Amino acid sequence: MTATLTRTEAEVQLRRQFEAVAAELPGGNWVPQARARAMRAFETSGLPHRRIEAWKYTDLRNGLKTAYPPAKPLVSKVVSDGLADALGAELAGLVCIRLVLVNGRFVSASIPAGHEPGESWQFEPLAGALGRPGYEWMQPGFATEGHSGDDPVRDLNTAFATDGIMLAVAEGTRLALPVHVVSVVAGDEPASVAIRNLVRVGAGARAVVIESQVGLGSAADKRLATAVTQVEVAEGGELHHVLHTAGGANAVHLGRWEVELAARASYRGFQLTAGSGLTRNETMVGFTGPDASLDLSGLMLGRGSDHIDTTLVVNHTTTGCESRELFKAVLDGRARSVFQGKIVVAPEAQKTDGKQMAQALMLSEDAEFDSKPELEIYADDVACGHGSTAAELDEDMLFYLRARGLPLAEARALLIESFTAGALDKIEDEALRDAMRAVAVRWLEAGR
Repeated sequence: MTATLTRTEAEVQLRRQFEAVAAELPGGNWVPQARARAMRAFETSGLPHRRIEAWKYTDLRNGLKTAYPPAKPLVSKVVSDGLADALGAELAGLVCIRLVLVNGRFVSASIPAGHEPGESWQFEPLAGALGRPGYEWMQPGFATEGHSGDDPVRDLNTAFATDGIMLAVAEGTRLALPVHVVSVVAGDEPASVAIRNLVRVGAGARAVVIESQVGLGSAADKRLATAVTQVEVAEGGELHHVLHTAGGANAVHLGRWEVELAARASYRGFQLTAGSGLTRNETMVGFTGPDASLDLSGLMLGRGSDHIDTTLVVNHTTTGCESRELFKAVLDGRARSVFQGKIVVAPEAQKTDGKQMAQALMLSEDAEFDSKPELEIYADDVACGHGSTAAELDEDMLFYLRARGLPLAEARALLIESFTAGALDKIEDEALRDAMRAVAVRWLEAGR
């Protein structure tokens, strides 16, 4: 007897949506076949559920009740006035190179005079490059082949991706301004988008890249976004990479970073999720050359019924590399935060130095923090460790602050901000750090 897998309503909707839009999606040559294979892979696996170890705390099959239809194109004018509200005044006012995608399509670039693209750096929308002669190098990373095949979110992104940003920083270049890639879902109807970004940092080059995933109008609360960013940092290169995700109680964000670090490369990543209904951020890091370093951190802010999942796998496959991970969560109401962090050290990865820490501050008895740090070590000359803590606000510290005249609300806010500072301080760029801190403070103040 053959068992038949029952499809959920969302899975059926996704199949029908793909059939409806496949012919309109960008990319010629090998791209349509790659999309079709990715959709078949998704149909085989379906939405991930708790019986899959990597998804045991985030049952997407149960959590995603409906698949919002692909977003319709909108001109940039629709979001120009509301962008500051979506990003926050500080982040919107950041002096940077801003590249904006609206409803999954590139619409505008804001580049200060004197920082225009040229030999030192280049960008172009992904949609125009997919399948074009001369861009065959994109195929292995975009297609399902060469990947584990057990990530249905990546498969969905490959099938539906409409656009994204391709950014290349030339060898030896030090970009003076951050590049801010803003993906906005806008409109009066629930909608979904799929974005694929590619970032290449040349040998000895340095860059700061910010990603924001936000919504405007009804789509701010009811949107489904998949976003995959592939990063390559060449020998001696340096990249600071920041993700900002915000949305309403019914927003779903499924993100993935795929990072490759060559010899002596340096990568600093930071992820801030502030009140976006169901969020899962995956980070997959591979060291392809010796003596490279990784510093990955993040802040998860949840209240109500928010569910924020941070899952990462760091593969040490060569000698002398260093990795540091620090993630913090502040949880109120019935919010739930998940941290799954695995460090894998291959037999040839001697002299590996890996440390990992996850911490949660529980503001409610109904909040939940699930932490699963893992070490998988096959080498004998390493220094690796991990830890995890969860605690409530310190009553003695609250008493101390109130005894010195601070009202209860201010005393609580001061302690919470002190807790979050350890993660936010990982952002080296001062202006960017202040802007992200303002986003966090605004979220905290909204819950007073």
